[in-house]
Amino acid sequence: MADNLSIIFIGLLAFYFVFIRNIRIGLTKLGYYKTQAQHDEFVSVIIPFRNESKKIIENLKSLESQNYHMEKYEVIYVDDFSEDDSLEKLRREISQSNINVYPMSESNLQKAHKKQAIEFGISKAKGSLILFTDADCTNSPNWISTMIAGFEENTALISGPVAFKKSDNLFAKLQALEFAGLILSGAGLIGNRTPIIASSANLAFRKSVFDEVGGYKGLMNLSSGDDELLMQKIAHKTNYDIKFCLDKDALVITDPNKSVAQFNQQRKRWASKGFYYENKSIVLQLVLIFLFYVGLLIQPLLGLFFDVRFIILFIGSFFVKIIVEYSVLQRGVGVVLEKISIPLFLLAEILHIPYIVYSAISGALGNFKWKDRELKR
Repeated sequence: MADNLSIIFIGLLAFYFVFIRNIRIGLTKLGYYKTQAQHDEFVSVIIPFRNESKKIIENLKSLESQNYHMEKYEVIYVDDFSEDDSLEKLRREISQSNINVYPMSESNLQKAHKKQAIEFGISKAKGSLILFTDADCTNSPNWISTMIAGFEENTALISGPVAFKKSDNLFAKLQALEFAGLILSGAGLIGNRTPIIASSANLAFRKSVFDEVGGYKGLMNLSSGDDELLMQKIAHKTNYDIKFCLDKDALVITDPNKSVAQFNQQRKRWASKGFYYENKSIVLQLVLIFLFYVGLLIQPLLGLFFDVRFIILFIGSFFVKIIVEYSVLQRGVGVVLEKISIPLFLLAEILHIPYIVYSAISGALGNFKWKDRELKR
């Protein structure tokens, strides 16, 4: 039995090494997506919001300060039934005529509230290019111009970098490191033309392609997935190019979670959509990654109570995990990370193991809380 388990664990390790190594290789290919095209297209920035009183004005000011011709872009805020003073505060502070606010008048579903708000915003949009960001984010002055620079004739969607605001808090630092790894993984996968991960905090696409694939049709049964499920739908149903803009001028900044409970709800929401990916080979890869982490969790126990060889296998697997994941994070220094603290990185690597297993299981159960709503997957 020990021999069979060892073979399984080694196989999972080999798969994980190749998977992460391919992400690292994909990050080196992103330069292929650079273009010198000059754009004069009208851009619509869509921002659904709910209960964002504390952050929405900061978001507004960053969008009013864009170095993109004011007559060539609009900002459309969609109020998703806020219960605080977000809507009133936003209307009071708007100083530009190209910024509009639309409150949702009705919601037809018990799920997919954000997708409904986005579709409502897109129905109001005049732009041929649509950009997403979140109301709790701030955007660099060159955000719009940098994000749309990569659109060529066959480009459908461009994903962009997102990072957590710098903080001296240990929990916030750990989140920033983990989130940087997630964003860079998404970038590397796109670089290898296997798009899986994206963030609606920083996403751009052609409105015509959104219409061509039927928008969120077929995805309204899920509360989450307004970003990567849309990207995967475009990749699966069309032959358009999908790109990632790994440029500091395209960076969007957001706040880390303030508590472990808030962090837990966010990760459950993100994990809840994995089994619904249309490309089932992606689902299989996610299952294998989950099993690799389960293996890391139980190998020390097997080594202590069954066979010492599992301790050796755990040490070797953990060492490989550290090396390949560090190589990915290195590519993000100067964009989504200022630097990599080795002690912090090693702590994050240890905590990563139980966190991944717990998040995957809790996400599969399907219940989470988001924006003061109790939701099911």
